[in-house]
Amino acid sequence: MGAAGRDFHNFNVYFRNNSNYEVVAFTATQIPDIAGRKYPPELSGPLYPEGIPIYLEEDLSDLIKKNEIDQVILAYSDLPHQYVMDKASIVLSSGADFRLMGPKNTMLKAKIPVVSICAVRTGCGKSQTTRKVSEILKRNGYKIAVIRHPMPYGDLREQIWQRYETYADLDCYNCTIEEREEYEPHIDRGNILYAGVDYQEILTRAEKEADLILWDGGNNDLPFYQPDLHIVVTDPHRAGHEMTYYPGEANLRMADVVVINKIDTAELDKINLLRENIHLLAPEAILIEAASPLTVDHSEFIRGKRVLVVEDGPTLTHGGMKYGAGIMAAQKFGAKEIIDPRPYAVGSIAETYVKYPDIGILLPAMGYGKKQVQELEETINAADCDLVIIGTPIDLTRIIQINKKSIRVKYELQEIGRPNLEEVLNQKFKDRR
Repeated sequence: MGAAGRDFHNFNVYFRNNSNYEVVAFTATQIPDIAGRKYPPELSGPLYPEGIPIYLEEDLSDLIKKNEIDQVILAYSDLPHQYVMDKASIVLSSGADFRLMGPKNTMLKAKIPVVSICAVRTGCGKSQTTRKVSEILKRNGYKIAVIRHPMPYGDLREQIWQRYETYADLDCYNCTIEEREEYEPHIDRGNILYAGVDYQEILTRAEKEADLILWDGGNNDLPFYQPDLHIVVTDPHRAGHEMTYYPGEANLRMADVVVINKIDTAELDKINLLRENIHLLAPEAILIEAASPLTVDHSEFIRGKRVLVVEDGPTLTHGGMKYGAGIMAAQKFGAKEIIDPRPYAVGSIAETYVKYPDIGILLPAMGYGKKQVQELEETINAADCDLVIIGTPIDLTRIIQINKKSIRVKYELQEIGRPNLEEVLNQKFKDRR
């Protein structure tokens, strides 16, 4: 059971060449247009010369009964604990065992050191933390390769491994908006980045051109590589979620370093609750507190305007956040009104609001394929507003044509007090530099 990421990885490292098992199917959810395809022979290996079919997760119970399935593995992330057990109950009542796979059977061991950046929820601030860590490591003389958690939503045969160094690579690989949001900031900083489907192949290639690997995690998933230093980012705006989401709680319990981000905008009682929970679950971890201050070019454009706010898609959908950097900028700089985009939403953008009704009056930057990118553009251009505030990590105007004035909101990690990330990294790798 997956969403075109962790499920493929678990198969590759544990089941692909394991004749003790017959993998009958993948099921897919969260990501559109994955079901109905096949995990191709180029990736499935000699035991599966025809590939492996991918079905909708809604077909799970019927698949178990029809194929006399013995075991079902849940392999996707950012799920409430209640949701996980609901899925387990469906599996058990259909006659199969329910399984979660842990680090021992799924983490690959690198020949060079690995620093992993993960989180307890989507939208905590992994990306800016990863950028900060990459800058520190390079400043201290390390040659790094960033390896990003998979987002293979296109032709899997062409995505076995991908290497990114320039903006042209983004176009070459036909990247989705979600992929661009994660890759483009690394390219801006001159980082070499790898992603794809086969993470052993990716590791082998990255080891040849780096002396340290920086794992840039997705959602709140566990690392694919065994980390030498495991950094986990938390969010006081959602205090309590670090104890109630899978596998975010496991991430926190494994942490060597815990970052409490957004401390400048969260309420004190929530910050204190998060501190207490971190102490309970990860008492030996080093605690770092940080902010994610906003920077807005031409913030004066916002005051008195009717604005449409576009936020990072996964943070609003999988992450369940009610607002992001765009909303904070609109409020801080005096927007007259935040326009409701739902009356203007078309196609899959409208369907996103049906699937995630709590999004409210924000527009998630959904773009898992060319058609959805086109529908996002149509939705933005149809909206009756004076200004578009873009709170995503990328410049949307590079891939869509917006017919009205727009400005970007940016944010970077800013540590508060000590210890800080540089001190922790220098101490950990002082004998290797």
